[in-house]
Amino acid sequence: MDNSITLISTVAIAFGVALILGFIAEKLKFPALVGYLVAGIIVSPNLYGFNVDLGLAEQLSELGVMLLMFGVGLNFSLSDLLKVKKLVVPGAVCQMALSAFCAIMMAHLWGWPIGQCVILGMCLSCASTVVVLKALEARSLLEGFDGRVAVGWLVVQDMVTVLMLVLLPPLASLLGGHSATSDLPLWRLIVETVARVAAFIILMLVIGKRVLPWLLWQVAKTGSRELFTLCVLAVAIGIAYGASEIFSVSFALGAFFAGMVMRESQYAHRAAVESLPLRDAFSVIFFVGVGMLFDPSAILEHPFYLLGILFLILIVNPLIAFGTVLLFRYPLHTAVTLACCLGQIGEFSFILGTLGVSLGLLTKEGMNLVLAVAILTIALNPISFSVARPVAELLCKHFRFARTAAARLDPQSTMPDEVESKKLLRHVVIVGYSSIGRKVCEILTKQKIPFVVVDKQDDVISTLRKQGLVAIQGDCTDPATLLQAHVQNSAQLVLTISDELESRKAIAAAKILNPDIEIIIRAVTDTEADHLRSENLGIVVQASTALALRIAQYSIYSFTKYSSGGHSKRKEEEAEEKAKDMLDDLVADEERTVEKSTQHERLMHSSNKPTDSMEK
Repeated sequence: MDNSITLISTVAIAFGVALILGFIAEKLKFPALVGYLVAGIIVSPNLYGFNVDLGLAEQLSELGVMLLMFGVGLNFSLSDLLKVKKLVVPGAVCQMALSAFCAIMMAHLWGWPIGQCVILGMCLSCASTVVVLKALEARSLLEGFDGRVAVGWLVVQDMVTVLMLVLLPPLASLLGGHSATSDLPLWRLIVETVARVAAFIILMLVIGKRVLPWLLWQVAKTGSRELFTLCVLAVAIGIAYGASEIFSVSFALGAFFAGMVMRESQYAHRAAVESLPLRDAFSVIFFVGVGMLFDPSAILEHPFYLLGILFLILIVNPLIAFGTVLLFRYPLHTAVTLACCLGQIGEFSFILGTLGVSLGLLTKEGMNLVLAVAILTIALNPISFSVARPVAELLCKHFRFARTAAARLDPQSTMPDEVESKKLLRHVVIVGYSSIGRKVCEILTKQKIPFVVVDKQDDVISTLRKQGLVAIQGDCTDPATLLQAHVQNSAQLVLTISDELESRKAIAAAKILNPDIEIIIRAVTDTEADHLRSENLGIVVQASTALALRIAQYSIYSFTKYSSGGHSKRKEEEAEEKAKDMLDDLVADEERTVEKSTQHERLMHSSNKPTDSMEK
């Protein structure tokens, strides 16, 4: 093929094969990332000899690294990290140090040089953020306490890895590698590197923090979607390239800080959404490019090396994380969830490994081991989540420490002792602190009606408790959570969540604890409202109906005001009074529907009570 279209052939082959294998991986319930890596192995000249340019693939992979790190920075939340800092900061650092030490000792027994041992230890100490986020989201764990701990742990891992990327080049000569400035003293290399990085960070935090949000705002005012997307990409790639050329900072670090600074803008969410398709596309190229570097024949020469590293990733790393969480006296389910998350390695391992190869610290054999282990552990990671509960039950059955840890409750999932008993009697339990739940709480607070908020997000509960409100973190479908909210003593259960299935489960659990409780349910659609009313589950309130009534009120007021002629104060008051009268007719119809549903439910309760007593 003509060399002038090598780029097109490389991208076409990479995307085509990655699409097919990514689709197959998803169908087999494996992460699509596995398919992309295998696609890279297949299109590599090492295997079937496809006409791809490895040099071009490597440059495209660098773009993938930039956009991948830009996405990490754009989603980096220091506030989320601070909420669980007491566990994740010391825990993640200790886990990475112990994991790296075990890997270094194992590689040293194989006779590897110290530099290669260190790089291997670094590569095996950090898990894939992409894989963990998808796994937690698929199991509805991302917004809970366990999800917060896992994400915070990975954020600390990412920050430590970024620090490694900064320090590796000046330390390369000390570890037996090569560096462009290896003739300089080590102390001078480290000081110059730290000074360059510090200068870049200060520039980004002082100037970039003001310029980038302003730039996004100016471009957003044009109303051009493609121009906004172009601005986001130009900032991400431009800053990464400029940081490399001016400050000798890696592309990865430059892109990370570009994303982190851009997060300060009010358009950060839009920037993340607009850049997501290209980020995903180049991330695919990155993983395919990494797979191209893999040579299967090198693994066959040392199969025991592969087994040793697999043991370290699948057994040792999870055990270290598991033990660390329990040492900090957190619940058993948190330790098990985190252990499942850390049983794999991913994108940062590839970035560290690639840097190690470029510095002469990691051989092709070592990189092949990292790639092989990443593919296998990512593919096996879903299995660890599926066996998590049986393993936890087995531990509780045979070990006292597991039973003790299982009995621990999350700090925010229990009712504080200082809450007055009168606030937990004939109160209102509000499930979900969304915009609707917030408004309900504000009204009840003004009316001095006691209430308890139940929400899955621990940061929401933490904020509410700081405001002096009574709140519980947990799953509303779990009877234990409802017991902590004292549903058994409450007068009403208000469900402001938008998930009909979750609402039904919560109603069933609440009815068992308090058969006489009055339930108010939020319905999203007309069909959902009809179903809930037909089953007499409670008083159904549809947000769209309430909004329509409010809009009608303003519409009637405006119509009567201007149709009455003139703009005198008396005529405006007459128009307002007429609007209220006309609105009463609209509201009355809705109230009659709600009252009819309520009366029917109460009749059902009264008719069931004699039967219940007779059965007893």
